[in-house]
Amino acid sequence: MLELSAAVGEIDLKYVDKSGFCAWSEPSYSYYFRGEQKRLEQSKRRGRRLSIIGFLQPLISFVYGLVIGGVSRKSYIQMIELEAAETQRTGRIRVIVQDNGPIHWCKEVQQLWSKWEDHRVVYLLFT
Repeated sequence: MLELSAAVGEIDLKYVDKSGFCAWSEPSYSYYFRGEQKRLEQSKRRGRRLSIIGFLQPLISFVYGLVIGGVSRKSYIQMIELEAAETQRTGRIRVIVQDNGPIHWCKEVQQLWSKWEDHRVVYLLFT
């Protein structure tokens, strides 16, 4: 139903998620037999983790933020606030779909949900 409403332009439907990357693993190419797992030896040289928070609106936009280190509540809330401010500026209803990650259930983020409900932003959690 949400996807249909988004397809006809009634709402903005966005999916948010975060992911982290280790920049210190060296790229490699190899073959393995079916059923065997690839194993990479980790070098002693380590770098900082690079994380990304992204809002995907299929076929329309991808808004993201990069974070050195892990995604904290503060950086996650900043991205949510930017999306909510954009929604307020456009005046359109925006539905943001999140997974069931622990950061989505913290008290600070739940307070944001109630704060922005009156401003045409709806947050959904999927387990």
